Amino acid sequence: MDEISPVRQWRVPAGLPAAKLAGAVLLIALGLLFADGDSVRLVLAALAAAALAGWAARDLIAPVRLAVDPAGLTVIRGFAGRRRLPWPEIEAITVDRRPRLGLTSEVLEIDTGESLHLFGRYDLGTTPEEVATELRAARRS
Repeated sequence: MDEISPVRQWRVPAGLPAAKLAGAVLLIALGLLFADGDSVRLVLAALAAAALAGWAARDLIAPVRLAVDPAGLTVIRGFAGRRRLPWPEIEAITVDRRPRLGLTSEVLEIDTGESLHLFGRYDLGTTPEEVATELRAARRS
């Protein structure tokens, strides 16, 4: 079966994995600086740094989080897998907005009835509302 080339893709912004890796290095440096012979602080800093580095690795291995083509969507699944969602399986494309601490967060929701796929601004590299508008237009065509 031939793979359909995507019409449009949304990916993690290029600078985000670098920022996460820099944060991991900073955590290790702070852990070493403030350990003062306390190995617990160093271990906690190392664990947090490893988690942040793993998160950055995911961004580098699978930067494309969402792709659309005439047949449907391809979404990220698990750490770096992909799942194909044909248009007939997709029940709703919505944007959930929630005020929190004086800021409003937006999440793109793609509902298939059996699964819900969520994407934030840093998954898409743009606002979820813009992506939802493009997805709805692609679905109609």
